Amino acid sequence: MTKFGHYDTHALLVDRMADTLGADLTEAAQRGEGPTEAESRDRVYRCLSCTSPDLCVKFLDAHAEMETTARQAPGYCRNKADLERLALR
Repeated sequence: MTKFGHYDTHALLVDRMADTLGADLTEAAQRGEGPTEAESRDRVYRCLSCTSPDLCVKFLDAHAEMETTARQAPGYCRNKADLERLALR
């Protein structure tokens, strides 16, 4: 299995993408606005099926270096709509 094929690796990518978009998943869960455990798992499984995790890492690293949030997730992100919706809350 490649380094991009592990569940924990993709869980971290999902968390980093949420942070990069300005979506605080922990705070949303504490307010009772989601994500549920099942929704979180589904996000990671969608990420696991992505064919561009290397591009994702580059996108996330670039925003981390610039210390900026992104207005939107890359088009290839399987969680794009979901995370962008959560970032608007």
